[in-house]
Amino acid sequence: MAIAAAPLSNTLNESLILGFSNLRQARTERPLVISRGRGIFIIDEDGKEYLEASSSFYCAALGYSDERLIEAATRQMRQMPFYTSAQHRTLPVVMELAEKLASIAPVPDAHIAFGTTGSEAIDFLMKFMRYRNVERGEPKRRKVISRWGGYHGGTMMSAALGGAKTLHDAFALPMEDHLFVSQPDFLNAGQDGESEAQFLDRLIDELDQTIVEAGPETVGALIAEPVSFSCGFVIPPAGYFARVKQVLDRYGVLLFNDEVVTGFCRTGNLFGSETLDAVPDCITMAKAMSAAYIPISAIAMSGAFYQDLENHSDRHGVFAHAGTYSAHPVGAAVSLEMLRIIEEDSLLDHVRGRCTTFKARLGRLRDHPLVRDVRVLGLGGAVQLVSETASEGATGVSGGIAKALGEAALERGLIVRITGPNAVIAPPLVITDGEIDDLFDRFERALEDAGKS
Repeated sequence: MAIAAAPLSNTLNESLILGFSNLRQARTERPLVISRGRGIFIIDEDGKEYLEASSSFYCAALGYSDERLIEAATRQMRQMPFYTSAQHRTLPVVMELAEKLASIAPVPDAHIAFGTTGSEAIDFLMKFMRYRNVERGEPKRRKVISRWGGYHGGTMMSAALGGAKTLHDAFALPMEDHLFVSQPDFLNAGQDGESEAQFLDRLIDELDQTIVEAGPETVGALIAEPVSFSCGFVIPPAGYFARVKQVLDRYGVLLFNDEVVTGFCRTGNLFGSETLDAVPDCITMAKAMSAAYIPISAIAMSGAFYQDLENHSDRHGVFAHAGTYSAHPVGAAVSLEMLRIIEEDSLLDHVRGRCTTFKARLGRLRDHPLVRDVRVLGLGGAVQLVSETASEGATGVSGGIAKALGEAALERGLIVRITGPNAVIAPPLVITDGEIDDLFDRFERALEDAGKS
């Protein structure tokens, strides 16, 4: 049977469900269809080029045409395209990647478990936490604290850790083991007359009270993004994570940092935990780990956390957990190549070298009449617009100027991530100074267009 030709550009999309979209609109209006990529640019089916300033959900760290990653995948496909790592069997490429990640992860004596997606890594970590606590004779420690408006994934467990009550209610998510505290968003959540130091004190008191009211013996961990991209790129006040860790340690609660977005050079260090002076017990990673060329994710857990897993496994004779595609050998090969590129191309130095231009161009927008605030860290930042002041997070429905800005940017050949009142900008890490200027030239023109709409 002959394979049907690709759909024409004037046909609709009757079969595909597109996330973070209005489903009726996605079915009745043809979406933007991308046909190829070149460096930091993507090209649609009609040949129009866009500068992808959000790295496609913050993950295409090396852009869209790195031949070394393609070759790494091809070599592994030819050598051994697939085998499940489980039942005391694995592959050399998986072992090598685990050793490499353990050597660079910002947790002491790191041990590595693999998944396929960031959501899966979060889910697995919560499962491992419960396994650990059963071994320690603390099976009631199932509750997890997260922050309103955050984003930790799309599975039942990971979705319940983020967003807002409207999201939880819409999907009827199981919420009995979830606790929430505020985002460290001084601009939008600070009270009148409150200093940033006083705001931080209030957040720490809130965390302490949340644990006490829940019963410390029932709380297992707090999970947080070092920088909350989902809330419009919220950067916590100085000292935030050190203060948080003091409270958690007092009650025997673990700190999990979700580095799915912030890992691998985005914040100006290899991991966001390093940039924000956080000392987590475990981290999750994905996205830029393979530059998004192949799905793969990982959990790095401290030696102390791992030891309880090993003890429990030894007691029962088996660690009854695996994933068919976890540690997929092609994903492992691409991830190893990504790590070689970070080292051999001095990618971290490249990112740091571009930060001056990126920060300067973003800062120029601060005095624009439509701009309330700009935030920047490493090669990431956000523009918050004046007429919309709430940090709605990734699940908020953007309207007004924010929506108009996103549409105007598309017309100008620029893709930014609109979340609530914010335009988040996080281009591929290989961007040049000239391309940064191109990005912000387009953004400034789009901002003017939005102001006229």
